Order: sequence, then C-alpha cells, then structure tokens
Amino acid sequence: MHAKDGGIPLVAEGRRRGGGVQKNSSAPSKPSVTVDPTTLEQIEASSDGMVDLETAAMLMTDFQHKAAAAATGQVSERSESLSPGRGYEPYLSGNATLPQMPWDTLVSPAETGSMPTLVDRHGPVGDVLLSNSLPMSGNSTPNALSPYPSMTGPVSPVNYRRSPGPSQALTLPKAPQLANEMERNYVVDRVQSADSLGALPDTFQLPPTVALNRYLSTYFNLYHPHLPFLHQESFQPAHISAPLLLAVLSIGALYTFEREHAFMLHVGSKVLVNQFLQHKDNFDSRKCPLWLMQATLLNMVFESWSGDPKGLEWTCSIKSLLANMVAGNRYQLKVRTQARQNVHPSREEWIEDESCRRTYFAVYIFFGMLTLTFNHTPAMSFDEFDDLELPSSESLWNLDAADEDTWRRSVATSALTVREAHDFLFQGEQTRYSAFATRVLINALFLQVWNHKRSFEALQDVVTEYKLRLALETWESSLEVCEPETIVVPLSTPQKGHPLIFNSMAVYRNTRARLEVDLKSIQEAMRYHSSYEVAAAMTVAREKVKRSQEMNKVVQQCFECIEIAAIQGINWVAKTSATNWSVEHPLCGLDLMVILSLWLYRLEHDDEPATEAEMAIYNKVRNLFDDDAIDAFGKLSSTVARVWGNILDGVVVWG
Repeated sequence: MHAKDGGIPLVAEGRRRGGGVQKNSSAPSKPSVTVDPTTLEQIEASSDGMVDLETAAMLMTDFQHKAAAAATGQVSERSESLSPGRGYEPYLSGNATLPQMPWDTLVSPAETGSMPTLVDRHGPVGDVLLSNSLPMSGNSTPNALSPYPSMTGPVSPVNYRRSPGPSQALTLPKAPQLANEMERNYVVDRVQSADSLGALPDTFQLPPTVALNRYLSTYFNLYHPHLPFLHQESFQPAHISAPLLLAVLSIGALYTFEREHAFMLHVGSKVLVNQFLQHKDNFDSRKCPLWLMQATLLNMVFESWSGDPKGLEWTCSIKSLLANMVAGNRYQLKVRTQARQNVHPSREEWIEDESCRRTYFAVYIFFGMLTLTFNHTPAMSFDEFDDLELPSSESLWNLDAADEDTWRRSVATSALTVREAHDFLFQGEQTRYSAFATRVLINALFLQVWNHKRSFEALQDVVTEYKLRLALETWESSLEVCEPETIVVPLSTPQKGHPLIFNSMAVYRNTRARLEVDLKSIQEAMRYHSSYEVAAAMTVAREKVKRSQEMNKVVQQCFECIEIAAIQGINWVAKTSATNWSVEHPLCGLDLMVILSLWLYRLEHDDEPATEAEMAIYNKVRNLFDDDAIDAFGKLSSTVARVWGNILDGVVVWG
C-alpha cells in the first residue's frame, strides 16, 4: 500500500455564528473548469501509452488550481448543532465545495484499457469540506522541495521544521541512467554471469533501455527520498551488482504501474541473491558485501507491502538472515574505522562508510514498520547501533563530487552518535540533527514504547512512561532546529520540510497513541490477510478504547492524521497522487483510524453523555465532511472507517 497527496485546498469563508441560515437563492451557478486541449494532446502523445508521472502530477495540480479558483465564489452555509448518536441537524459551515474534475477525459478511450486508472471513484464519499479555522495556503514553501512550483503542495497549519540556516542554492540530483544500448547489453551479460546455475525463469527478459531508464527515474525520484540509503551520485547501473540493480528496477516498475515487469524483475533479483548465498563457500557475515544487504532489503520491502500473505511469510523467514548480515558488516565497519586512528576518511571512504550506516538504519526502520503493522518481534535491538554516527544531511549525502571544499568543511565537525542523541531526548534537550536522523530516532522511540507496553511491569512503571512522553515531546520540538536541507526533492508533502520529516510525524502520532491504546490483536490478525479475522479483532478491540482525558489526547492525534488528508482533499488524496506519500502513512494511519472510529462508536452508542471536551473533538471531525459523505444513519464512526478504507482502496503502487 502506498498513500497519496495532492491538490490545493480551498480557503473557506469565515464561519458565521448564530441560528439557522437560509441559502442565497441568487448565488451564481457552479462555474465550469475547462481542460486545455494542449494538455490532452500532451497526454495522448505519450509513446507507450503511459503518462510521465512527474508531468501528470503537475498537470493534475494545475487542474486543481483552476478548480479552486473557479470555486471561490461558491459557499455552502449550514447551521451547527451536533449530538452524536442522536442524529444531527444542519450545522453552520462556511466551506466551499470542490468541483469534480472530468478525470476520465484525460485519457483517450483507446488508452483506457492498457493504462491503470489513477482516479477511479470509490463510492459516494463525496468531497471533503475544509474547516475555516485552519490557515491554509497554496503558495510554495520557502525552502521549496520541488523544482516544479505546481507540485509544491499546500502547507500545513503547523510548521514542523523551521530552517535555521541561510537560504542556499537548491540542486536536483539526476537519476542514474543507462547511456545507450551497449550499456543495456552489458547489464544483460552481468545478469547472465550472476545466474551461473541457469535458475532464472525462461520468461525472464530484461526490458528495453527506455523502460529501464524510466524505472530508474521513478525509483530515485519517488521511492528513494523516503528511504535514501543508496548513494545516487555513485550508482552506475551498468556496473552495479546485478541483484541490486534488478531490485531497484522492480520497485521503480511499481511506481510506473507496470506490475508484470515489476514482479519479473523482483523474482530475478531473489533468484540471483539466493544463488550467491547458497554457493558462496564459507559465507562470513563480516565479509558480506553491501550490495547483498541492500538487495535483500529491497526484496523484503517488495514482498512485505505487496499484499500477498506468502510474501510476508517469506520476509519473516529471512529476517534473522538480514539482521546477521547487518551485524557482521557493522562490526567490520567498526574495525575499519578504528584502524584509521581518528584520521578523517577520504571522500570515497566516507561514502562507503555512510552507505553502510544508512543501510543499517534503513533495515532498522523497515523492521520497525513490520513491528508496527503486524506486531512482529523486532529482529534488531537499539543497542546494536548505539555507537554509530547518525546519518548525515541529505544535502551532504547528495553533494556534487566536484565540491570538495564544502564536503571537507562539513565532515570536519564531529557527528552525534545514536546513543548521544537518544540520551538528549530523555534529558529533554533539544538537539540538531538531519532529516534521516529524525526518522531513525522516532523508530527507536516507537520500539521502546512497544517493548514497554509488553513488559509485565508496564502497569506500575509510571516513571518509564513519563520518560517516554518527555522523549517524544523533545523529539517533536527538535524538528524546529533540524538540519536545513538544500537538496531538491521531486515530491510534494503538505508541510514545510523534507518528506522524511513528514514520514516521521506519521510514526510519531502512532507512537503517542500506542502509549494509551494497544491494538495487538488487530495487528496480529493482519499478518494473515483475512478480512473476516481482522474485522472480528476490531470488534473485540472496542473495549480497548476508553473514554478519558488521556484518550482525548490520543484522539486528537488521530484527528490530525485524517485532517492532513482532508486539507488536501480526501478524494484528491485517494485518487491522484500515488507516488508522493510513503508507505508509513497508510500503515500508521490505519491504527489511528481504527482508534478514532472505535472512539466515535462508543461516543455514539454509550449511555454516558459526551463531555464538553469530547464534543469539541467530535465536532472537529464532523466538520471535515459534507452532508453527502456522512453515513446514511448519521454515524460518524462508520464514515471515518469508510473514508479511510476508500483511500486505501485507491492504492496503485503497493498491493
């Protein structure tokens, strides 16, 4: 599964207070939004029937701009009086409705059968109305992450990162490419050489050069920013290890919606990795090549989020193998570093060391997501990384090879270790580190909360819980001094900052919720992909969601999760941009939406009347939706569940 983002929110008219309001009968008719004929020609002229992803994203966003501009004079007014579980009367709202775009006209009928539909409708959810209490803007962020102004999405009402450094020139790293047909033939030879046993399926065939370059572009432009452990500058497709190249290409093919090629390349990578492991004489984890860990990680990512229970079983079966690879390679890195005797490494040595560290952290993060989603016991502990330096900034990681002076100045300063940064969090000290480091540290805090809730002493251990809350608060405040990234990222996120920070916030909200609510039974049921068992577990979990002041804080986190999608536009998020948000968002959001829907259910069905604080949260959630989106029986609990389910149904990248 993979979440999405998009569009420019509509600025709502100021909310009026008082009694009932009559609609203005003289209001102008709904304006139409025309589609530029040149746009259609551009799409239909695509040589292979597929629209370039970045181009499509820009075009769709431009259409959204037009829709927003056309709708500024159209206002829906309602009176406000809500009573959960007892029906509701029309309520006051000054929100503007988003006109529906004729998406089906963007692709010619001849292409419809061959191209996956990005914008299928998912039931009568309806357009989402935006609360005027939220300051919104469609302007580009100050430290714009996208080279395309139209792809820089609306900003969040909360600035999760204020760049402390001066503005610098932004650069866009170029995705590695195959230069010509000769290099493709060289890749074919390397694949055949790696397949010494002839174990590749007879149907395996490397796609044409144009397709391979498209897969490389989508991997590095759309997936890589969410887990940047490969060094883009030194990644040479014609010379990289064949299993790693095929693993990269397989995920790139997913992002072009070419699933048949994706699975073929994925199977090819797995076959070659297995051959290497099985026929490597006296395999030693200390001598495990870096490419082997990276290829295995990408193959496990592919299998885990493919939607296939067998794929997840395979991932579980080799978790310990990957953890052993990391342990051996990490020890070798330690020996190699100590041998330098505090002498600064050369640039090539630093890239090798940083590649190793980033790969370890990527594995650590991936294992954390397995724990979060399926309640898997973590395969690696925090102690394994305590003496490692935190990842560098993305700006330094992607620095041009010719800029030697900037690199030397940057690496001259000593970097924080994982242990040092972790201790600062528990001491309440705000600390500056990179965007990737924020993702590593929130993963560590999540796993600590997970372990704490499963200890026998958790019910009485209020001191540990207090420390965990302090660490989480310090982590969030540290985002304000996060290292400013000067690298352009061809992605749009609804907040100011790197996509890694946006992803980290999803895990942060989930972690805060885990301190109060344990959905262990649901997560375990999800391992086996049985919808009936998951539904049964959700029904039983209803008693886990209590009504209290502390639970109100958790529900507020849940509200912020769905609010982000609502600000962008629920239908827009569900249909248009499968490529911008990472897998963290649907996975973390699922827990939060289960909690929110169960809490709303209790509020609507309990005999105990809602408190003032509970009603305030209830009304905030209600104000995200227009009347057409609400459940036929007026139940907000089922509405939230259905809306989030529709978002997940719209997934086109992951399974």
